[in-house]
Amino acid sequence: MGIRLMLADDHRMLREGLRRSMTDQGFDVVGEARDGDEAIHLAEDLQPEVILMDVTMPEVDGVEATRQIKERFSDIKIVMLTMHADREVLAAAIRAGASGYLVKDCSTQEIADAVRMAASGETALSPQLAASMLAEVRKLDQPSRDEDRVITKREEEVLQLIANGCSTGEVAEQLYISQKTVKNHLASIYQKLDARDRTQAVLQAVRMGIIHLD
Repeated sequence: MGIRLMLADDHRMLREGLRRSMTDQGFDVVGEARDGDEAIHLAEDLQPEVILMDVTMPEVDGVEATRQIKERFSDIKIVMLTMHADREVLAAAIRAGASGYLVKDCSTQEIADAVRMAASGETALSPQLAASMLAEVRKLDQPSRDEDRVITKREEEVLQLIANGCSTGEVAEQLYISQKTVKNHLASIYQKLDARDRTQAVLQAVRMGIIHLD
């Protein structure tokens, strides 16, 4: 059985296209929501592993729906789909707890990869959004003294590859280390940067000048 996937988008044709393409990719598409409010209710009823969530929807938008779903069902992963690489929307999605961020002109394979990464607990960052993330980070306040912590050179290499969009397996392959070692490095990074996940760690490290986003 494939990953249980739910779709949330107010455009019927897009939902139908996503259903066909994601089914072809081997996902089990368990339901479709027409707006954010319906997405919240269906998430409770269907308990999908991952939701592909449009940002702009009537009534309750995708960011607010994501926030409410993550508050109630923290295990559900949500990948946001947006028409534009808007840094303010991206920052709001990060705060809401989204696990992936894609623009809608990305390929079916990119969407499928993002869903798989989200399901495995990884963060998928669309290349088109990297510049927006960097711009948003630069707007943030300067880090306080207690955030001024240093990570090791190897941890810096791991986090830079994560920021570049690599999965745990890809990081392990490029650095010639095991996936378990990668996960151990990430756990250490989270502690040192006071981050709860990869996205927060990347944001914090960019803000501190440890890594960069191209």
